Amino acid sequence: MWTLNDMPVESIPKFTTTAANLWASIPSNSKKLLLTDVWCSKCRHEVTITNFSGVVKDGDLLLVGLCSECRGDVARVVETTQMTAVGLYSNLP
Repeated sequence: MWTLNDMPVESIPKFTTTAANLWASIPSNSKKLLLTDVWCSKCRHEVTITNFSGVVKDGDLLLVGLCSECRGDVARVVETTQMTAVGLYSNLP
């Protein structure tokens, strides 16, 4: 199982309180999928997001960080309404 302990110390994410609550409600296996399925416009394919932070925008979780390959800026929106509908997490604050 993947945990935050698997990440190097320098890349432990920073979250707002609300974003941290949303992130904590997502199962570990789903977190790993979300982090490894991020589009990089520079690399032109899916990459892993690194050194990311999290905030809530319009009710959705926004992860902003760096591409694992080119180190360019990338972002991942985790839509809370869609996630609830497919049952990825159910303990929304």
